[in-house]
Amino acid sequence: MRNQSSTAHEVRHSRWYGVAVTVGLIAYGVVFLLIAWIALQLAWGKSSEEASQQGALQELAGKPAGGVLLWIVAIGLFALVIWRVLDLAYGHLDLEKKVSSVGRGAVYLVLGITAVKVAVGSGGSSTGQQRTLSARLMAHGGGRALIVVIGLVIIAVGVRQLYKAITKKFLEDLVGGVSEGTILLGRIGYAAKGVSFILVGALFAWAAIDYDPQKAGGLDTALRTVKDQPFGPVLLTILALGLAAFGIYAFAWSRNART
Repeated sequence: MRNQSSTAHEVRHSRWYGVAVTVGLIAYGVVFLLIAWIALQLAWGKSSEEASQQGALQELAGKPAGGVLLWIVAIGLFALVIWRVLDLAYGHLDLEKKVSSVGRGAVYLVLGITAVKVAVGSGGSSTGQQRTLSARLMAHGGGRALIVVIGLVIIAVGVRQLYKAITKKFLEDLVGGVSEGTILLGRIGYAAKGVSFILVGALFAWAAIDYDPQKAGGLDTALRTVKDQPFGPVLLTILALGLAAFGIYAFAWSRNART
C-alpha cells in the first residue's frame, strides 16, 4: 500500500501529469466555447448544429485538422478522469468533495468517449438518443418516476453550480493568486452552467409528468426552449455569453489547477 501511495504521489507531482491536466482543462474550455458559439448562432437563427457537448465536438470535427484536434480533446478529457480517480484514491477528500470528484470524473469520461465516437464518425444526435431513452423508460411502470428523479438530480447539480458561483467556492480548485477578472469569469460561468442544468433537469421532470419524451432532450432542447420564450434570442445570447465565460475561465483554471 505504501508503494502504491508513493507511486501515486510521484505521478501527481510529475511534469507530464501537470501537462496532461492542463491540456484536459483547455479541452474542456474549448468544448464550452463551441457550445456558446453554437448557442449564439441558434439565438439568431443561423445554426443547424446541436447546442450541446456532442454538437460542439461535431463542430470541432468540421474544422481544419478537426480529427487530430478531437483526439487531443479526448486524450485531455481522459487525463482529467485519471486526475479525479487519483484524487478519490489518494486526495484525503471529505464526503462532499468525493461526490464532486465522482460527478466531474463521470462528465469528463462521457465527454471523452463522445469525442472518440465523433472522431471515428459514429457520433449521432445526443438529443435523439436522450428522447429515445426517455420513451423506453416511460414505457415501463416505474420509468416515469425514474425520469423525474433524474430531472431532480440534474436540478440539484444546477443549484450546486449556482451556489459555487455565489460563494466563489470554485476557488478551492485553484492554487496561487488569480485575478479579479478570472474570479468574475468563474462566477458568471458557473452561474450560466447552473441555469443550464436547472433548465435541462426541469425539462426531464416535466417530460415524465406530461408523458412526452420529446421534451426530454438535454442541453440543446433546453436552449431551444429558451429561444422560444419572449425575448428568447436576447436571453439565449446572455446564457451563451455565460457559457463562453466558463470556457475562458477553464483556460485560467488550467494554469492554476490544484492537482
